[in-house]
Amino acid sequence: MSNYLHNNPETDAVELATAFKALSNPNRLKIFQQLLNCCTPGTVCSVEQATKHCVGDLGNGLNIAPSTLSHHIKELNRAGLIQMERRGQHVDCWVDPATIKMLEQFFQTES
Repeated sequence: MSNYLHNNPETDAVELATAFKALSNPNRLKIFQQLLNCCTPGTVCSVEQATKHCVGDLGNGLNIAPSTLSHHIKELNRAGLIQMERRGQHVDCWVDPATIKMLEQFFQTES
């Protein structure tokens, strides 16, 4: 996903549709929400804070197989919603602050 909307309606529509399609799966939406929850409840979290979570931790409470979890994470990454980084046998995932800004811009369009 690009850092910001390009002011190209066709490109923007394709990127946003890809993101929303990835988020239309309940498990992928839950994973994405876990990655967005970067702060302790009751505190304010800035867009610049991108918390990393180990892939294995993201499956807690989803009742899905590890291979299914891996598939969902890859789909979120392909859609540009999350970033991934391998550290040995561990893979860290996080939501890029630019992705959050792009989604905010979409929902804050002027009427």
